[in-house]
Parts: sequence; C-alpha cells; structure tokens
Amino acid sequence: MHDASSPTHSPVPPGSGPSGSGPSGSGPSGPGPSGALPPEPLAHGLKQRHLTMLGLGGVIGAGLFVGSGAGIAVAGPAIVVSYLIAGTLAMLVMRMLGEMSAAMPASGSFSVYAERALGRWAGFSVGWLYWFLLVVVLAVEATAAAQIAHAWVPAVEPWLWVLLFMVVFTVANLAAVKNFGEFEFWFAALKVTAIVVFLALGLLAVFGVLPDTDPVGLTNLTGQGGFLPNGWGGVVSGVLTVVFAFGGLEVLTIAAAETDDPARAVGRAVRSAVVRILFFYVGSMLVIVTVLPWTAQRAGLSPYVKVLDAIGVPSAGQIMNIVVFVALLSALNANLYGSSRMVFSLAERGEAPRALLKVSGNGAGGVPRRAVLASVSFGFASVLLNLRWPDSVFLYLLNSVGAVLLFVWGLIAASQLRLRRRLEREAPGALALRMWCFPYLTWLTLAALPAVLLLMLTDDAARPQVLWSAGATGLVLLVAAVRELRARRA
Repeated sequence: MHDASSPTHSPVPPGSGPSGSGPSGSGPSGPGPSGALPPEPLAHGLKQRHLTMLGLGGVIGAGLFVGSGAGIAVAGPAIVVSYLIAGTLAMLVMRMLGEMSAAMPASGSFSVYAERALGRWAGFSVGWLYWFLLVVVLAVEATAAAQIAHAWVPAVEPWLWVLLFMVVFTVANLAAVKNFGEFEFWFAALKVTAIVVFLALGLLAVFGVLPDTDPVGLTNLTGQGGFLPNGWGGVVSGVLTVVFAFGGLEVLTIAAAETDDPARAVGRAVRSAVVRILFFYVGSMLVIVTVLPWTAQRAGLSPYVKVLDAIGVPSAGQIMNIVVFVALLSALNANLYGSSRMVFSLAERGEAPRALLKVSGNGAGGVPRRAVLASVSFGFASVLLNLRWPDSVFLYLLNSVGAVLLFVWGLIAASQLRLRRRLEREAPGALALRMWCFPYLTWLTLAALPAVLLLMLTDDAARPQVLWSAGATGLVLLVAAVRELRARRA
C-alpha cells in the first residue's frame, strides 16, 4: 500500500513516457511493455459477483421503469427498434471500454485512457465533465426517491428523506468499498428479479396462460397505425429519448480497479452485462407493446404499471414504486462511488487538488475519503439547488450535463482507436478482451455519436440540452487549454 497522503508517482513532463501523452500516476504516460498501470492505493474489496451485478443493474433504473413511456409515445411499437439501436451503440462503447479496462485497469477508467491516447487535455476534460454529470444527476435521484418516500410517510418532509439518503450512502462509501459492492449487489438483484418476473408474466399474458386472459397475438404490434405509426422519424425520436437510459455502465470499469483480478473481472462482467442488459431492455419493450396498444402509454407514467394492472397483478403501482425507489437509491449509491473515484484519479494525475489523495488505512479498507466527501458536498449543493430552484438554476445545471454522456462515449471510442494499435505493438498479451471488427465498428460508433447530437439539435425538447452541454464542455476545454499553455511555459 502506497503512502496515502501523497501521490503514488510524481508528475513528469508530457512526452516523457512511452506513449508521450502526459504525466505519470494513475493515468499518465501510456502502457509500458506489459500494458499495466502502476498499482492503485485503493482496497481490492470488490468481488466478481459485485462487478457482475453492478454491470447488470447499473443501467436498470427509473429511466427504464418510468422514462420508457415517453419513448413508446413517440415511436409506438417501433420503440423496440429504438432500444435495439441505442442498446447496440451502448454495447459497442462498453466493449471498447472493456478492452481498455481489461488491459489497463484504473480507477479513473476512460479519463485515464483518454489522457494516454489523446493527451492531458482529454483526460482532464472528460474526467471533470463526467464528475460534474454524476453529482448533478445525483440530486435528481435523491429528490425523486425522497418524493416516493414522502408519499409513503407524509409526516416526514422530503428534505429530511434526502438528508437521510445522503448520510446513509456517504457513511457506506466512507467505510469500505465492499459496502458499496454489497449495496449494489442487492439493489441490482432486486431490479433484475423484477424484470425477469415482469418478462415471465408478460409472456404468459401474451399467450393467454394467465387467468382471465386471452392470447394477444400480434394485434397490438400491427394495429393502431401499424408497427411504425410515426414512421422512421418516430424511431429516431425514440432513440433520442432512450439512449441516455444506458448511461451508468461506465461505473463498472471504474469499479474493476478495486477487484483482486481486475483484468479478468472486467472482462467477464462486460461480456455478460452488455448482452443481458440489451435483452432486458429490448425484451421488456417487446412485452409492453405486445400486451397493450402503444396508444395506452403516456409520458411520465410507468408502462410497467400499465401492463401489470392490465394482467391483474394486485397493487401493481405500489410494487413498481418500490422497484423504482430501489433503482433510484442504487443509482445514487453508484454515482457517489463513481464520482469519488473519478476525482481521486484526477488528483493522482495532478488534475485535481492533491488534498483529495488521502486514502484511509488498511483497517478501514483503503477508501479515498476526502474524494468521497468532496463529491457528496457538491451532491448536497446540487440537491439544495434542486429543492430551492428546480425550474430555474437547477434546470440549467441539468441541461448543461444532458448531452455530456455522448461526449464521454465519443472520447472512449477515440481513445480505444489509438490505444488498441499501441497495445498491439507494445503489449499484445494484455488484450484479453478485444473490440469486435476493429477498427470498423469503432469508426461506425464515432460517426454515430455526432449524428445523434445533430438529431438532438433538430428536436425542440432536446436542443437546450445540446446547447447547454456544449457550453459546459467548451468551458472545460478552455480551462484544459489554459492549463496546457501554462504547463508549456513553465
């Protein structure tokens, strides 16, 4: 274990490492002959089961259980195609990220790889943007979970619920990384179980096996305007609505650095997670639009509740409220974990205050406590803004991170494109998990992401997110450029 109060390595000038891309530390100079990174001063408290369930449950959240209703409303039964397209894009990005993470596990994940592949500006920019994204979205999740809890216990004000959630998960993340793993394991297990049961009940309803049900057949897929009631334009609108529901898988590769065998763990987790998640998402949508007419769905209302009510499941609304509540707490926990590890990695590479490098001793699990507290502090600030100015100040913050995920995915693809060639030359044995059809699918992904952004600009609802996110990204890039100029003059 390295001295927790100081960086594990001192920075070196850009161009001095094997890859000539940046300073040393957790994310600096590129893979050496073995492709491995310096050891992290963090505990290896996560097990394979934690990582696998994190991969399965990381993106199964309120966006699927509630937000999918908006996608069905614009695409009709063709929402299945929308999810297939968005899920495939997310699966390609995760495969690329999995390749790099298996070869070079790091707590900063894609921020570290961007720095190695493209330079310090890229690692700095994507790391801080992702951190900002997590601490802002954390406020949405905490507030939404508090509203559900307040409905159950009206005597307790929502702000008290928010305080309780934040304190509980802060304490859990400060204690030991295995606590985060256990929380996420059981949260993910409940979400996965809920979807499996839903799929089973839905299939039984489709074939008329359940009591008081008749076989549905394909009537709802071909009626009410057909499979494409709003044409391919509806499919595209559906993609724009659902693509961000796949955000969250990135935390899987951040967590891999805190397992006993990171390369093997991330490889297994990525292989199993991407296909199963695609199955859960697309399978769920297929069941929903088969059991009920797509015209029965409304934005803001859970299509899962509609289906469960239709097939006679008692208290369907309350059951889904519990599942959504757990999904929100799961996302809150994962975002707090991911944001703390990202800012810790930035500090390791000299891109964040060095005071955040303090790591607890072996007895407490090797946790970056100051990084956790810094992230939760900004999380609390975001929550206060959400509670006080939900339709003004906080709305601007939320819009400013609305499209950041696509920027992150784009840098992941660009990093993989460059690092794959480098690894093939310097450390071919480190490529335990390989991107499919390289480099063709990587280029396809790089072309698809700007296309999604351009389509968002044509959509009245999505345009503010693109513009505000572009402004936030431009600001961070400007800071990165100023830092680069100062570094060169020094």
